[in-house]
Amino acid sequence: MELNTDTIIVTGGLGWLGRRFIEILVSGLADHEALREPRRGLEIRALILPGQDPAPLQRISERIRIVVGDVRQPADCARLCAGAKGALLFHTAGIIHPRRVREFYAINVQGTENLLGAAQQAGVRRAVAVSSNSPCGNNPHPDHLFDEHSPYRPYMHYGRSKMRMEQAVAQPHGELETVIIRAPWFYGTNQPARQTLFFAMVRDGKAPIVGDGTNLRSMSYLDNLSQGMLLAGMSPRAAGQMYWIADRRPYAMTEIIDTIERLLETEFGQRCAHRRLRLPGIASEIAGVVDFTLQSAGLYHQKIHVLSEMNKTIACSIARAERELGYRPAVELEEGMRRSLRWCADQGIRF
Repeated sequence: MELNTDTIIVTGGLGWLGRRFIEILVSGLADHEALREPRRGLEIRALILPGQDPAPLQRISERIRIVVGDVRQPADCARLCAGAKGALLFHTAGIIHPRRVREFYAINVQGTENLLGAAQQAGVRRAVAVSSNSPCGNNPHPDHLFDEHSPYRPYMHYGRSKMRMEQAVAQPHGELETVIIRAPWFYGTNQPARQTLFFAMVRDGKAPIVGDGTNLRSMSYLDNLSQGMLLAGMSPRAAGQMYWIADRRPYAMTEIIDTIERLLETEFGQRCAHRRLRLPGIASEIAGVVDFTLQSAGLYHQKIHVLSEMNKTIACSIARAERELGYRPAVELEEGMRRSLRWCADQGIRF
């Protein structure tokens, strides 16, 4: 793993993506030959929030330096980046499902600006910032794929906050190089409770299919996403660029749910109901109106927001990342979900 630095900084160290990314930094990425061997002697700085338990990261490696802080605080960002001249920064911290709309902007936008300012001041060489599909919204028609030239059409406040984050990252930052990674719906080990709930809904026959379920969703298994992030940090030509990073192809919603159900039953001994919660397409449109109304009042409701997107196609092309970075996603849906379910079983997580 040729990172050309002795120091890696990771924000969101205890997040779904951040924790897996740190595990890969320590152990290497088995599915990608060029990244299979980890960089020896690497110092990894991991930013975690006040009150979070650092033990999961401490168990990974004693080489991980825990920094407690919040990207909303410029002094915490400065402390995280102090003495890190020539380092690589991977910014995975962000908020997807807040309690109040204002948190989108305080964390995703102002927090990123604070971090970039601190990184520039400290002489960090490159910052790789993880964004989302939401700045582009939903695909205009079912067979369309987003690429790096797709215009901004942000979906709700989360999309607007990520759009403004991308705009902040794309501004000149002196000697600091920046790269934007657009990651769609990701999945994998260390999953949060909301993903475990989704598995339980599939098992119990309550997973929603809105419309006919043929709408496509790009997804990114965490190891694929981590591969793309590392390549973006290493490749000289990535400086100043943006890349969509996802699995090789998008999946229909029916395929996603069918795959989880089949694995639960055939490989993990779960008895499944073999039903779906089938809703007409208008259910998502109504949820979208309610979501918009709530967000206009500064409020946010996770389940309503998710329902509003359930009948939408949100799919991207990874051609540029393949061409310019040598990105090769090795894990597709079935194997990624198999590993996710195995992780749940190994952790004793019941659903």
